[in-house]
Amino acid sequence: MMRRLSGSAFGFLALTTLGLSGPALAGSGEPIHHVSAEVCKTCHQDVYRQWKKSMHAQSTALTDPIHGVFYQMEVGDPTQEGQIHKKSGTFPVCLQCHAPNAARDKTTKLDAKPAYAEGVNCVACHTLASYKGIQGPDGKLRLGLKAYEVSDTIQAPSGLNRGLQTLAAGADDLFGGAVAEGGDQKPNPHLGEPVEFQGQQIPGLPMAGNPRLMKTNDACMGCHDQRDNPQGVPLCLTGSEYTMSKSDVNCLSCHMPIADGIADHSMGGGHDKGMLKRSVVFDVTTERKDDKLVATVFMKNQQPHSLPTGAPFRNIHMKLTAYNESGEVVWENAPGHPAQTDPQAYLVYMMADDQGLPAPPPTATKVGKDTRLAPHEERTLTYEIPAEGVALVRGELYYALMWPQLAEKFTQIPEELRKPVLIAESERMIATP
Repeated sequence: MMRRLSGSAFGFLALTTLGLSGPALAGSGEPIHHVSAEVCKTCHQDVYRQWKKSMHAQSTALTDPIHGVFYQMEVGDPTQEGQIHKKSGTFPVCLQCHAPNAARDKTTKLDAKPAYAEGVNCVACHTLASYKGIQGPDGKLRLGLKAYEVSDTIQAPSGLNRGLQTLAAGADDLFGGAVAEGGDQKPNPHLGEPVEFQGQQIPGLPMAGNPRLMKTNDACMGCHDQRDNPQGVPLCLTGSEYTMSKSDVNCLSCHMPIADGIADHSMGGGHDKGMLKRSVVFDVTTERKDDKLVATVFMKNQQPHSLPTGAPFRNIHMKLTAYNESGEVVWENAPGHPAQTDPQAYLVYMMADDQGLPAPPPTATKVGKDTRLAPHEERTLTYEIPAEGVALVRGELYYALMWPQLAEKFTQIPEELRKPVLIAESERMIATP
């Protein structure tokens, strides 16, 4: 079922390689941003399985319970057309990141097409052609898709690069020849023509190499950099945090590592326990001084951005507990959550009102306390524990997607998303003097 590449097809491929796109979908009336990930799955099965479990695939208000709650509050029903941001009266800017294919069509009915409901699907990322930056010439932020020029050609890290092969084939064939011969090769829609594969009709999806975007942070920063509330208070600053770190390691190195020859499209982050466990070095040491145990808690942020980063609701708290020989608690740094009684053990990005009091993100007028770990920061916390009867000191580090008060309020969100996750632990046995 190898599709031969004619001389005219080679001319089209040459144009796409130069970044000049032809028809969006050869043999189809649909634009490229309507292509479902199910189409890509036909050939890219491993990548599809990874992506399907990712937060990119769960990014819309239809599938992300946390985003869905706030979307309903700020906008409305994601299955209805004509929804607007209630406070500004404008098209919901959150769709520029959470449902970019729908944003291209200025629609809010996210169940109207699979490519809308799939959120950040294959074509949403692989049609980004160049990054303009999030700062517009008018001083306003360009959020999500607005930060990019988009293409009707699939953008890939390297592209097909078959020009030399085509020239060599053409030299042996006065009529242009085939790019390759051999019946065991798959038909390739990225050559620009529709193909049939395993009974599936796949439209032509011409592809161009674009390493300057697809292999750099530019592919990420449109959605993962600064976001402001209506008062201009930054809700997240991952890009600025990365710049402050002076790191040359790009986002893809951690979030899309290569395994078995392909980039990992599960793109782990704050919802991925494995990624969270690798993000921090956590160690507890103890030293006896008279009738006290001096416990030192060491934390190091392994990331080139703050920990936690992203949505301001995300937070980390540390619990330090001393146990006796029966495993009973004899001392702890804070009863329950340490937000009030041991604030040094609460890593969080807060916002405030004009009086400096804590305020929710939509109404905050300035940045409040930021106790998170800065990029690559090392921090120690010291505690004095009465030594009598202590057999073990145990430290635990917990990551949460939501502030405790929000987790208590929005009980419609599944418990596994509201409950803090243990991401690090360290124990020290105490010898009897």
